Amino acid sequence: MNFKDYIRVIPDFPQPGIRFKDITTLINNGEVYRAAIEAIRSEVADMKIDLIAGPEARGFIIGAPLAVSLGVGFVPIRKSGKLPGEVVEASYALEYGKDKLAVHKDAIKPGQRVLIADDLLATGGTIATTIDLIRQLGGEVVGSAFLIELGYLDGRSKLEGIDVFSLIKY
Repeated sequence: MNFKDYIRVIPDFPQPGIRFKDITTLINNGEVYRAAIEAIRSEVADMKIDLIAGPEARGFIIGAPLAVSLGVGFVPIRKSGKLPGEVVEASYALEYGKDKLAVHKDAIKPGQRVLIADDLLATGGTIATTIDLIRQLGGEVVGSAFLIELGYLDGRSKLEGIDVFSLIKY
């Protein structure tokens, strides 16, 4: 199946010159969505994963069904102020400033093997911050899996030493 056929490209969103990769046209087709999750699962199934971590918000869309299909837990990585319990936080740069991601302090136990799953690898900033949070809690990042990778933005370079799988590449 050519999953790229199910991604809608929207020109000039959210600003002129950007060609936004819209995954809603893939995930609203149950057969294709299931096939995409299954294709990612087959790539990571032998990694001895304890948990899947997915950054807000589209990492939930990829990570949660992947966790269910692997029979492992899911850890949501949220924006600062969104989690009710005790958290650890890490800052990351945005195009126009900074933001923070957070995870519950008890979400990952030392030594647990964690795969990061998200919809998109672009510049790598969000994923690098997610790696930092997992490591702060003593987790071992065993790899990362993405629905889409924008190779021209070189996000892989921020994930040095981390295995990266991308289902669709631009």
